[in-house]
Amino acid sequence: MPKTAIVGTTSWGTTLGIVLARRDVDVLLLARTDDEAEALESARVNERFVPGARFPDRLHVIADPASVAEGADLVMFVVPSRTLRDNSRRFGPFIDPASTVVSATKGLELATGMRMSQVLAEEIPHSVGAGICALSGPNLATEIAAGKPSSTVVASPNPDAAARVQSIFNSDVFRVYTNDDIIGVELCGALKNIVALGAGICDGLGVGDNAKAAFMTRGLAEITRLGMAAGAKPATFAGLAGMGDLIATCSSTLSRNHHVGEELAKGKSIADIRATMDNVAEGVDTTPPALELADRLGVEMPIAQGLHDVMFGGLSVPDAIAGLMGRAPKPE
Repeated sequence: MPKTAIVGTTSWGTTLGIVLARRDVDVLLLARTDDEAEALESARVNERFVPGARFPDRLHVIADPASVAEGADLVMFVVPSRTLRDNSRRFGPFIDPASTVVSATKGLELATGMRMSQVLAEEIPHSVGAGICALSGPNLATEIAAGKPSSTVVASPNPDAAARVQSIFNSDVFRVYTNDDIIGVELCGALKNIVALGAGICDGLGVGDNAKAAFMTRGLAEITRLGMAAGAKPATFAGLAGMGDLIATCSSTLSRNHHVGEELAKGKSIADIRATMDNVAEGVDTTPPALELADRLGVEMPIAQGLHDVMFGGLSVPDAIAGLMGRAPKPE
């Protein structure tokens, strides 16, 4: 069976390791420190991020990058977007050029606006030939760790690389589709988190299903415009990575971005909200670079701009809503 190396003991990284190990794939999960590795290996469960999901026998946790990477057919980066570059620099030199590299991080790099596969290609250039992939879709880690049926998308301009990842992951409870539109799949995964922040605000304020449905629909239109301007295929935004992930993230109380929106609706500051969270809500860090990308490409994003101004510009939630509802009428 293939061996998989996973960089990141996050909730999603741990969950993907569990999914693969249940399929009798050998998985090594890279921890940040020896102490963390020893604690997880001893407990055989990541109670902090995936409580109750026991590690299968084929999943192990170590902190030595060289040992994790050795002989790995598949290398996955499942870390917050703000740490991906540092992690790829640390781990990249140990990756075999023949290994297929996958990003399962949904975000844009805060400093550069780059997609995660672009960061990996820049930091691990010797892996580009084997194909760098992105995995994204309506994937709430808690449900997948519990064995509930789910689907995802693996995207790469290299169809052989995407097919390799598909063959390793696909099962009767985790259905995997391939896609050659890596730009679209990555932008879907990153940008839908911005819309999910607003959906959480809708639920936090109790504005009703009509308003939330309208917000989600206009949010999807907004991120599709940006994706197309960046070179993505519009059909991708109507698929699992786009609409599917948007529905899941905007509707579920398991969504971290939705939670942040609910807390914003209570008048809390983004700094105070983040201070109470173990996990990262990627929509917060994605909003500024998304707006910078939109500005470069000449795309209007009133929803993202309103959320940015609420989080970072001191705009109140009621004023943000009034600003959106008061925009000049126009054709859909």
